[in-house]
Amino acid sequence: MISSSDLKKRFITFFQEHNHKLIQSASLIPEDNPTALFIMAGMHPLVPYLGGKPHPEGRRILSVQKCIRTVDIDEVGDLWHLSFFEMMGNWSLGDYFKKEAIEMSFEFLTKRIGIPVERLSVTCFAGDEDAPRDEESARTWEVLGIPKSRIHFLGKKDNWWGPVEQTGPCGPDTEIFYHVKDIQEKSTEEFLELSNSGPFCEIWNDVLMQYNKTKDGTFEELAQKNVDTGMGVERTLAALNGFDSVYECDTLAPILDKVLSLSRHGIERTNRSARIITDHIRAAVMILGEDKLIVPSNVEQGYILRRFIRRSIRHARLLGINGKFCSDVARVAVDIMGDSYPELKRNSARIFDELDKEEDKFSVALANGTKQLESMLNRLGASAQKELGAKDAFDLFQTFGFPLEMTVEMCKEKGFSVDVNGFETLMREHQELSRKGAEKKFRGGLADHSEETTKLHTATHLLNEALRKVVDPSIHQMGSNITAERLRFDFNYDKKLTDEQIKKVEDWVNGVIKAGADVSFRIMSVDEANKLGAQGVFEDRYESKVKVYTVAKGSTVYSIEICGGPHVKNTRELGTFKIIKQEAVAAGVRRIKAIVE
Repeated sequence: MISSSDLKKRFITFFQEHNHKLIQSASLIPEDNPTALFIMAGMHPLVPYLGGKPHPEGRRILSVQKCIRTVDIDEVGDLWHLSFFEMMGNWSLGDYFKKEAIEMSFEFLTKRIGIPVERLSVTCFAGDEDAPRDEESARTWEVLGIPKSRIHFLGKKDNWWGPVEQTGPCGPDTEIFYHVKDIQEKSTEEFLELSNSGPFCEIWNDVLMQYNKTKDGTFEELAQKNVDTGMGVERTLAALNGFDSVYECDTLAPILDKVLSLSRHGIERTNRSARIITDHIRAAVMILGEDKLIVPSNVEQGYILRRFIRRSIRHARLLGINGKFCSDVARVAVDIMGDSYPELKRNSARIFDELDKEEDKFSVALANGTKQLESMLNRLGASAQKELGAKDAFDLFQTFGFPLEMTVEMCKEKGFSVDVNGFETLMREHQELSRKGAEKKFRGGLADHSEETTKLHTATHLLNEALRKVVDPSIHQMGSNITAERLRFDFNYDKKLTDEQIKKVEDWVNGVIKAGADVSFRIMSVDEANKLGAQGVFEDRYESKVKVYTVAKGSTVYSIEICGGPHVKNTRELGTFKIIKQEAVAAGVRRIKAIVE
């Protein structure tokens, strides 16, 4: 039996032997990136370097990145899909390309972790009017021992990555599938049918960034060709250990066990609701455990977090789990994941507290929804009707979070049926709209380094320093988010800032802007940065080399901070800094929103 920690160690060791430098997992919350709510792939933190910017650790990188993905949320509970997962990946930033990337993938799978060659199939790009058929990848696979019958050519929908926007880096990918059952496909059509029905599981994807899509829609060869690979820890573990699903992996099975122990219905391990609770509570724990403070809300990351928690509660009710349970399940998740991600143990009290509060809020919503349903049924009964309409059932789902199963059960108890088919039609329409919105928001996370966000990022450094100088020297950053319209900065402080303090902060920042201070950076070790007195957050995630930005005019130093984001060259470029809002986020944490104009 291979454990998750053993698999990750083997992966890291293998690629270090092939001269890759290990970088730590980035936060789930993207840094200064309004195009994505969460990190959903290992490549997201590396986006600036895919365009040619030199990485402090060199041109060969590897990581085990924690990821959140919600586009497939409706598939969660099946054999393979998860909302939170760990992604092992290796990157070439203009170093090796197709042949070497495929050879390393194959060697790791077959020799380092022992997957039989006969259990593997691969897909390659079939070619179209934009780019030719990827014969090089296919030839490489064949030389390594994958027979032609298990090398399948598919179109852009399946074997092409990017560009994220209308233009930019893109290229073919080659995907590796594991045969869950001892089965051999005879054609590409049969492979597609089998891969959609469960016998095949995709475990690794090698993205080969070969082209740049231009404004006129043509595809030109990139000057720097990159490799971006990703292999899910949970899926690979399931394949290696012969599990029927990812929920038997050591990072999920104990959580599932806890859920099953709380149910009064004697359910099986394959129960979809139990799996959804297992996945969603773990995802909520990982988000709440971030040092960058995220709490349940109705917007952005907070909305996704709330959705995970409330969806868990809804499915728990279907299993007969009626009391508070989220914290009990979360404690198991913290114990399992905390060794790899120490921030979970560091922030465990906050995790449990926020889960308890959200359960209390949702209990009120469920009570109000029950009253609304009873009112609907009373009206139906008065008009001698016996079926709850699709719109009413869907309104209960949207407004109060009632799953269809709960509505059907409650109606049945009172002698009513539900227009299930109509509800499902409305649900499909709703899911399609949600999916389009998610795909737009989670479209790949290429960081917005526009002029506006660059200015606001630099202003955030000055705000950070101003708060320490004007308000309290113990203040430090708890999180930040920057869009083209405003900056948002979270910091530790337990009182509302006075009008006088806000004005002094604004005056200090605008004084630095007016001074025309230069903004420059140096690459150095974390120890060297600390000796300089550089401000920084989340030090356990820094690499051996970091960028340290200094804002200074002559011998006067205004700010020294560890950072990898975009910056202006001189503070005069910023304009006028203005705080537009302050608010409390959680106990002892406040938030400032500001603009430059």
